[in-house]
Amino acid sequence: MNHTNYQIENWKHQLQNSIRTREELAKWIHISPEEEAGIQALSHTRWSITPYYASLMDPDDPNCPIRKQVIPSIHEKENRYGMDDYLMFKENRRDEADIRPDAIGRQYKDRIAFTVTDRCGIYCRHCFRKEVVVDQEIQLRFDVDEGIAWISEHPEIRDVLITGGDPLMLSDDKLEYLIRKLREIPHIEMIRFGSRLPVVLPQRITPGLKRVLGGFHRVPIWLNTQVNHPKEITPQLAHAVYDLLSCGVNVGNQMVLLKGINDDDATFKKLHLKLLQARIRPYYVFYCEPAPGIDHFRTSVERGAELIRDNLRGHTTGLAQPMYVLATNIGKIPLMPDYYIQEKTEEHYILKNHRGETTTIPNIPEVE
Repeated sequence: MNHTNYQIENWKHQLQNSIRTREELAKWIHISPEEEAGIQALSHTRWSITPYYASLMDPDDPNCPIRKQVIPSIHEKENRYGMDDYLMFKENRRDEADIRPDAIGRQYKDRIAFTVTDRCGIYCRHCFRKEVVVDQEIQLRFDVDEGIAWISEHPEIRDVLITGGDPLMLSDDKLEYLIRKLREIPHIEMIRFGSRLPVVLPQRITPGLKRVLGGFHRVPIWLNTQVNHPKEITPQLAHAVYDLLSCGVNVGNQMVLLKGINDDDATFKKLHLKLLQARIRPYYVFYCEPAPGIDHFRTSVERGAELIRDNLRGHTTGLAQPMYVLATNIGKIPLMPDYYIQEKTEEHYILKNHRGETTTIPNIPEVE
């Protein structure tokens, strides 16, 4: 089964021909018994794989990191640590003074998450919005005009993250309308997009989309994507990122730490080095959130900090060193302990580098 010469098609054709059934998947890979069980047990949930992303799968290896991210797993039926109604707990809790639309998630005073769709190019099995996007157990209303009206009435909001689902699933016309209306609001200073489409559907970065997103403006556009494994960094992804950068859109990466996919030293280091080669700035490494049905993806909390310490700090440029955080109902919390200050006295600090060498610097008191 060789798809190395797979013909890259336009993005709408990719979506129309996405893999959604066991029979279609069998044309791409040799389905394992465990995958068969997962597909059958979770047939009520959304799953979909673009032909492009399917072409990255190893047809003979059920432990392929691409397969494990998108093929339903029987382990999703286990939920020892995940919180039911997690998304409502995290993003949609409100008090009487905080009346806002379903589409607006708020954890900070000056910035909000604006959910504009529940559709994605693929449906990641580790999604923290699983209850809305994958399982569809929670029904929310994503009204763009209602969200824009709310934002315009809150002058403290300066930064809008447009999210989903995947917001780049919207048509160019709808995206142009959304961006234009946000830029008309005087207090908005920045627009951010969260999208996996450059990774799973790089064909989406069309001339029309570049026209909508691109150009110099008072309110710049940033885009953060999610590359979780070096296999996802292809020439097609690199070209899509170059196109975004060339039209003025900065691109960062928000990796999710996933057990058995990217939690080993070699994969973690290779991923971050290849990100820079593709002009993507590592931004966050996210600890896998306590959403329901994704226990099997979680590592220990300490693992992400260890991976950064042992594979990136001092081993490569600071450009490749992301922040390790957990997103919670009270905002993002950094999970990096201080490995480098070994001792502090009234006279000095003893510091240790990545090779285990130590040096001493004076402890200079603050001038009052």
